[in-house]
Amino acid sequence: MVFRVLIDQIVICIQKLLLIMENRVIFHIDFDYFYAQCEEIRNPELKTKPVAVCIFSDRGDDSGAIATANYKAREYEVKSGIPIKFAKSRLKDRQDAIFLPADFDYYSQISSNAMDIIKSFADVFEYVGRDEAFLDVTLKTKNDFQNAGHIAQQLKNEIRQKLKMTCSIGVSPNKLLSKIASDYEKPDGLTIVKPEYTVNFLSKLEIRSIPGIGKKTELILGEMNCKKIEDLLNLDFFEITNKFGRKTGTYIYNAARGIDLEPVKEKQPSIQFSKIITLKKNSKNFEFLRENLLKLCKQVHDISVNKHQMFRSVGIQFVNEDLTMKTKSKMLKNPTVNLEELEKTTEQLLLDALDEQELLIRRLGVRISDLSDMEGQSSITSYF
Repeated sequence: MVFRVLIDQIVICIQKLLLIMENRVIFHIDFDYFYAQCEEIRNPELKTKPVAVCIFSDRGDDSGAIATANYKAREYEVKSGIPIKFAKSRLKDRQDAIFLPADFDYYSQISSNAMDIIKSFADVFEYVGRDEAFLDVTLKTKNDFQNAGHIAQQLKNEIRQKLKMTCSIGVSPNKLLSKIASDYEKPDGLTIVKPEYTVNFLSKLEIRSIPGIGKKTELILGEMNCKKIEDLLNLDFFEITNKFGRKTGTYIYNAARGIDLEPVKEKQPSIQFSKIITLKKNSKNFEFLRENLLKLCKQVHDISVNKHQMFRSVGIQFVNEDLTMKTKSKMLKNPTVNLEELEKTTEQLLLDALDEQELLIRRLGVRISDLSDMEGQSSITSYF
């Protein structure tokens, strides 16, 4: 009897969640091969050639990896994360292939111009990164998906006219679905998923289409005879949570059904101080990474002192050997400029980030943000 009541309560909660979800209209904007597109703006002649933007390491020669490639290069299986020397080998028969070093200052300026356009279309704007953002447009669209389609196309047109760039947009009742939808018809796509078509849209997709599901989780689900999202619908809640734990299991269970209540939160590009290095060797050894991490902490700390800025948010960043990224961050109780606290925080973040880390790490970074002035303090050293 108790179990029946519990199930009924769960069903009622899900129905309420779905009702809330259906009353939102969310965009996810994702620029196509962003870095390479930026280079094409700078030099339009590149549009007809295979172009790869590279992150060269300080190990010399062609050591490094591809950050992104345009679709001409992707025809030769040149894609993000592969070593530069492999990319050059695959494009050896294309004498017009171009390999360019990444110019992040330039990309950030293009991104800033793009985000100014995007923000003008939003009720609520959430910055995600240089090449992507979430918008809540529920009010602007009057909660109408036909209106949403028109507005999304207007946004795409304005970006094309003003920046000469393409982007893909996913439109749905929530952030999760919109992110999946923006990747569905790349490049230059526009995919609209109305609430009533959620399950039908998701069911035919591969499990890896769900953000956050990596190779390890995919392998475990494969052993459970789950290849597509529709297969996940055959697993009950307790079966999934018993296998993956409550937090991850709940996420997988809800994601397969297109359930996501996370709101679009107002977020602008943050001012931060950061340092990132290419490691002398790819590694996931804690002591080796910790040694480099402490050096980065000292460098970032020196910047904060010289700039007379306290920080409250601390983060670390991995760039893996396949050029995928992983970040961890923590908000401190109070603003500080204490080096020891910075070091202890980053060490704990490193331990957390290495949990279930499969790939070797190529680059390591530390950043501090949520900055505030140290004016009015008797001495900078009073924080040490």
